[in-house]
Amino acid sequence: MSRICQITGKRPVKGGIIHRKGQSKKSGGIGTHVTKVTKRKFRPNLQRVRVKLPSGQIKRMLVSVKAIKAGKVVKASKTGGKAAKA
Repeated sequence: MSRICQITGKRPVKGGIIHRKGQSKKSGGIGTHVTKVTKRKFRPNLQRVRVKLPSGQIKRMLVSVKAIKAGKVVKASKTGGKAAKA
């Protein structure tokens, strides 16, 4: 299963870590120097959530936390809507 948000389309992106050595000139040193550059991935914060779709159907989806906080997702109740019908 690929780690992609099913609402916003957020996906892992490639990046890098730059390792530096030395003391900055600002704090009295001779400056920092790059010693190593390594590749890494920035992964979105995805949560598996039960979502209520506009058709009324309830489905589990991988959704980014940013989409949940923005209110782009209507979470389904724990009872699955049975309490609301009664």
